[in-house]
Amino acid sequence: MTPAHAELTVGDVSRRSGVAVSALHFYEREGLIQSRRTSGNQRRFRREVLRRIAFIRIAQRVGIPLAQVRETLDELPDSRTPTRADWEKLSRAWRVELDDRIRRLQQLRDDFSGCIGCGCLSLDRCAMANPGDQLGEEGPGPRRLA
Repeated sequence: MTPAHAELTVGDVSRRSGVAVSALHFYEREGLIQSRRTSGNQRRFRREVLRRIAFIRIAQRVGIPLAQVRETLDELPDSRTPTRADWEKLSRAWRVELDDRIRRLQQLRDDFSGCIGCGCLSLDRCAMANPGDQLGEEGPGPRRLA
């Protein structure tokens, strides 16, 4: 059992990590972090949870879905905190996905900026939203929102 002085309250974890208490509760419900309960039913976290939360936040910042983060953390033995070696391995694996996302965003940006400059405001002539007026052939109304 962890000595009481080595544990943090949910408020401590929130202040140290910069994550709202409600988000910590959510992370716990989703199995991303763990706490123990005192006899008074208060949450107590091991200090290592701060590194685990940092890992979660970094992954979120680059767009990794929480479900994928949880799967990754579940692969660690004994629910341990990710090490530098873990992060290096994961970042290599996630790099391909991130590179693909960057490529798609750059393509969207380039197509989008070309559309902004034309000023046509016409979906029947817009090469980005409706090339060759394909949507007009499908009938009236908001085809893209259906």
